[in-house]
Amino acid sequence: MRRIVRRLTFILKVWRFVPFLKDYFVSKEISAWKKGIGVFLLIGYAVFPFDLIPDFLLFFGVLDDVMVAAFIFERMIKMSPESLKKKYEIH
Repeated sequence: MRRIVRRLTFILKVWRFVPFLKDYFVSKEISAWKKGIGVFLLIGYAVFPFDLIPDFLLFFGVLDDVMVAAFIFERMIKMSPESLKKKYEIH
C-alpha cells in the first residue's frame, strides 16, 4: 500500500520531473547504458500494443498507463546520481 501511495504522490509531482529528465539525459555522470535503458523502456511501452487494462475503460485504462510510466520514471530516478536527486529534491 505504501508503494502505491508513493507512486501516486510522484504522479502528482510530475511537473517537477520534466527538468529532471533533461538534466538526466545531459548529465555526464550517468552512463549511456543507463540512459538507453530509460529511453528503451519508455518507447517500448508507448509502441507495444499490449495494455494491462484496455483504454476504453476510461479512468482505469489510462491509470494503468500512468502507473507504468511512473514505475519507469522511478527506476530512472534510482539510477541517477545523488547530486541530481538532491538538486530536484527527489528521493
